Amino acid sequence: MSTANASFPPDTVLTGLAPVIAPHTRLVVLGSFPGAMSLQMQQYYAHPRNQFWTILAALWGVDLPSMPYAQRLDEIRARGLGLWDVYATCRREGSLDTSIEDARPNDLASLKRLAPRLQAVAHNGGESAKFMRHTLALGVPVVRLPSTSPANASWSFERKLAAWRAVFVEHAIA
Repeated sequence: MSTANASFPPDTVLTGLAPVIAPHTRLVVLGSFPGAMSLQMQQYYAHPRNQFWTILAALWGVDLPSMPYAQRLDEIRARGLGLWDVYATCRREGSLDTSIEDARPNDLASLKRLAPRLQAVAHNGGESAKFMRHTLALGVPVVRLPSTSPANASWSFERKLAAWRAVFVEHAIA
């Protein structure tokens, strides 16, 4: 199976990635569920057209896309940023959020325990934002950011970057 079009049989129950959260994490970005390539590579936002790492690189002036994945994770942890997804498991053919079926959510209430200095939660896209009522219960500000997915072609890179910058600056992550 090539990493360019990694896929799993439709009846397969897929398991997401572990949270990337440190005790000093101040902002957690929640995606929906890793795409097929991310699952295969066991890396958040592994698809080369996903703009997540490119947006962070522009915000921080650090060439994250060229770094080894472990080094990227070290960089985001050091800056107080955490990553996770709203779904722990699901069935899905391909990578589109619209194809997610039989999803089981992650224990989002555990974010306060995992990140005792948590100041805010940012949902990366609409599918993730469906869980805003759960994250609002954490008692911190919750925002919806435009999806960094290549499927979100209606937003230009510059427009996404501006939206992400505003949230990162507000929470002293940029």
